[in-house]
Amino acid sequence: MKRIYVIILIWLVSFTGASAQSLEHLLDSLSAIYSFSYEKMEVDSNFTSKYLLQFEQAVDPDSPAGQTFRQRVFLSHKDFDAPVVFITEGYTAWHAEKPDFTSELAGLLNSNQICVEHRYFGTSVPDTLVWDQLTVAHAAADHHRIVQVLKNLYKGKWISTGISKGGQTTVYFRYFYPEDVDISVPYVAPLNFSTEDQRVYLFLDQVDSEECRDKILQFQTELIKNKAAFLPAFEKLANEKGLTYRMGIEKAFELTVLEYSFAFWQWGYFTCNDIPQDFTEKDSIIRHLDKVAGLKWISNEGIEELQPFFYQAMREMGFYGYDITPFKEWISFTKNPTFEFTLPEGVHITYEPELNEQADCFVRHEAENMIFIYGANDPWSAPAVQLTYHTNSIKMVKPGGSHRTRIKDLTEGQQKQVMDTLSRWLDH
Repeated sequence: MKRIYVIILIWLVSFTGASAQSLEHLLDSLSAIYSFSYEKMEVDSNFTSKYLLQFEQAVDPDSPAGQTFRQRVFLSHKDFDAPVVFITEGYTAWHAEKPDFTSELAGLLNSNQICVEHRYFGTSVPDTLVWDQLTVAHAAADHHRIVQVLKNLYKGKWISTGISKGGQTTVYFRYFYPEDVDISVPYVAPLNFSTEDQRVYLFLDQVDSEECRDKILQFQTELIKNKAAFLPAFEKLANEKGLTYRMGIEKAFELTVLEYSFAFWQWGYFTCNDIPQDFTEKDSIIRHLDKVAGLKWISNEGIEELQPFFYQAMREMGFYGYDITPFKEWISFTKNPTFEFTLPEGVHITYEPELNEQADCFVRHEAENMIFIYGANDPWSAPAVQLTYHTNSIKMVKPGGSHRTRIKDLTEGQQKQVMDTLSRWLDH
């Protein structure tokens, strides 16, 4: 019966044009078949119409009759014949609620846009969190089902994309379902091989100039060496922000200082001249630490907001740790701290390396039509994907770029290569 309905829908798309009214009729028919609801949203002139779709998804795709949750999907429509940019968010998708939300690729390609909130984030959460069902394979199955349903609407090429953890999600989706989309463009997506990927340590020892790295190390050393003098200001600001720490205030302070070097290079908001060299005003120093590394990062409140991310990182996606070698004389940690402390209470897991090993092999030797974008100064470029001559995929690294690097930030030559490549693949 579903096959008959889909044939009718394809016929309707061919003859009704791209009007918002015809799209709504098609959504009405599709929703009756595939168990999703929809509502119209405000949209600006970048698209002709926009809808919030709520897909009924199985918490365990292998047991569709079991527990379910409603997954938010934002559909921004331009034309039935235009390409579709399919955004695999790694976290929430609150930004997609805005009428003017247009991803970089959708703007560049004049395409339709579909943005999917990741399972266990935002409102796309089951009533009861069953942590062992939060797997990369299950998230990919969510995306697969959405694509298979919405392909009934659009005849053009499909381009999957995502940023940071969303970029990782793009890679995993392509690995599990290589035929679902025609092109993939992951932005700043690492491929880690452990929960303490030590390539990050080597990167932080070599990034940018020795002078700037020395300034960062001096800042961190001054704070950890003299932590007794800085702890009151740290605790004061944490209290003002309503932050608490399960590991205690001393270790929280040390972890935040250790995060400073990674965060400084990751986001690129600050220059080396912004690093304080006068440590007299303790409150001012801690405010700078907060602006760069964030006091909320490893607080109970911060962990609660990002717990699904931490769970995925510790179980399958991998992460980084902190090298305490330069600070061993003063720090309370006896070994490099990693992020197991972020796991939900009572949840104990062992990192499973197989997924990223298999995804790495897929990217190197099988994946076609993928464009990877990185910033050279972003620590997440240390565990970036490595390509071989076996596929036509390309990797663009912006000199001096950060985790905020996008196509528009690349050099003129790199931008041309990306756009020429996309054009060729879309026309093929």
